[in-house]
Amino acid sequence: MYVTVTVIAAVFTGFAAVVYLSGHEYPKAQADIKRIPRRWVPVLGSLLAAGTVGLVAGFAVPWLGVLAAGGLVLYFCGALVAHLRVGSRNLAGWAIFFVTEIAALITGVLHL
Repeated sequence: MYVTVTVIAAVFTGFAAVVYLSGHEYPKAQADIKRIPRRWVPVLGSLLAAGTVGLVAGFAVPWLGVLAAGGLVLYFCGALVAHLRVGSRNLAGWAIFFVTEIAALITGVLHL
């Protein structure tokens, strides 16, 4: 269970990091909707990439994976605040990521 959940979380988060770091229009449009400066998009992508690397590194150093999952949970808590701050109720994508990261955190802790 731990490996499956962690791989799924790493794939989701890694894909999001690539989209954010590749200059794709979607994260820029989302930043505009949430009134976040576009200059933050690469920073957010870097945080997602670091979380992805941490999740994968957790296979070798389990506590690192737990820390990465915890950091990603906090990242997506911030994303929820950004959504709610502007009145966005389009939370399906956020919920998928958040639940996946929560599952990675829980299975990671249980795997320690």
